Amino acid sequence: MPVYDVSASYDITVRASPEAVYRALWETDFRREPLIRALLTLRSLPGLMLHPRAPKRRMQDRRGREGEGLRGILGGDGFVLLAESPGEELVLGVTGRFWTPSAKLVPSSAATFLETLPPNLARGAWSFRLDPAGASTRLTTETRVRCDDEASRRAFNRYWFIIGGASGLIRKVMLRRIKRAAEVGRAR
Repeated sequence: MPVYDVSASYDITVRASPEAVYRALWETDFRREPLIRALLTLRSLPGLMLHPRAPKRRMQDRRGREGEGLRGILGGDGFVLLAESPGEELVLGVTGRFWTPSAKLVPSSAATFLETLPPNLARGAWSFRLDPAGASTRLTTETRVRCDDEASRRAFNRYWFIIGGASGLIRKVMLRRIKRAAEVGRAR
């Protein structure tokens, strides 16, 4: 996403090969992390109050995807795989009204992600880049969000002002969890 309104980037050095880090990235179940689970639950509270039956449907949709790491996220949470270069980079995308209580995610695909964005929607690209650094790997995650109309941009900027810090904290916790998984896996 070369043109964007908001960007946030975080990185960590992992004492493991890019292949091991990439494997850990795909296999780590981030929903088992208590802080991530708590922050995601907090984010979902407004939507739960407005649509009390929605959580049951979401839980049914997620059955069988627990413990799948990023595959679980791709399995129905609105995220699509946009690009993948194993051991080097992974890019996910999502489209929706993130600033609304239920986020109002809309289906998209890698093919439609580059099309003109309809009004009142935003697109987010979430990348993971792996760069060799001697015997280690530098793992960087970046989130970029684009809104194509002024009303959406204003709404998203207000939302980001409130949740940007928590979003960054989630990314940092994810990076640390991937680091632990890759470094432990390397020791085997």
